Amino acid sequence: MALGNNTQRSYSIIPCFIFVELVIMAGTVLLAYYFECTDTFQVHIQGFFCQDGDLMKPYPGAEDESFISPLVLYCVLASTPTAIIFIGEISMYFIKSTRETLIVQEKTILTGECCYLNPLLRRIIRFIGVFAFGLFATDIFVNAGQVVTGNLAPYFLTVCKPNYTGSDCRAHHQFINNGNICTGDLEVIEKARRSFPSKHAALSIYSALYATMYITSTIKTKSSRLAKPVLCLGTLCAAFLTGLNRVSEYRNHCSDVIAGFILGSAVALFLGMCVVHNFKGTHGAPSKPKPEDPRGMPLMAFPRVESPLETLSAQNHSASMTEVT
Repeated sequence: MALGNNTQRSYSIIPCFIFVELVIMAGTVLLAYYFECTDTFQVHIQGFFCQDGDLMKPYPGAEDESFISPLVLYCVLASTPTAIIFIGEISMYFIKSTRETLIVQEKTILTGECCYLNPLLRRIIRFIGVFAFGLFATDIFVNAGQVVTGNLAPYFLTVCKPNYTGSDCRAHHQFINNGNICTGDLEVIEKARRSFPSKHAALSIYSALYATMYITSTIKTKSSRLAKPVLCLGTLCAAFLTGLNRVSEYRNHCSDVIAGFILGSAVALFLGMCVVHNFKGTHGAPSKPKPEDPRGMPLMAFPRVESPLETLSAQNHSASMTEVT
């Protein structure tokens, strides 16, 4: 009776967990929206030297004019891992042995025999949901770093257009803390103050590493010995080239790109290893029965073992009986 009550209690907790996860996801999306589309969080005004050569690179133009525009980047980041998960899960589900294992695993372990869902649908929702959460979380971390540090882009002085003949810029080694010294476009200047870490690098390496962990840890087929490394290396190479493009176009410093790679990799590794449990479900393998402690068993329960002395005496007795007869 107590076991049934505990099972019913665990069934009632499942909808609560789902509700909490939806609330967390909605809060993450809302916070990312405030960072991206509003001016709720003001960027820190960082000082500079008027003659700093690292900040005098030519202005590469708006982000839409980049070789990898934000629209193209975001579409690729969202669609590539999603397509890989869809294709991988559907392909693995058509393998009979894998399908039988998933049906037992998902029904008994994850849903507790109460609210049965198709294991294919449940796994797709889990992998894509965690990926989407990590994508928004990475965006939040990047925007928070940019707002707090206010690191200047390589083309900052080009768009800032300070008055070099003024008293503030006459001294070559004078540090300028006055944010009003700039005479350029205020919107472009504000974007030039959001360089660290690189958003393109962080999001691209997160997406590539998440897809790579999914491919290497989930897809288990003997015919994919060459396809899996090619696909994994291709996604990682694309993310690496995205970071190099940011440096070559003078939109980010090398340190900004490296910090973005570290941030995106950390989020992907955390979600892959701690949240999705390294993309490996808990298999319901039967546990071996533990041997009973012999100290708590009565003597009559132990099997009788015949000693060598008893065997020898029995043989001598049978031989003597044969001689007599």
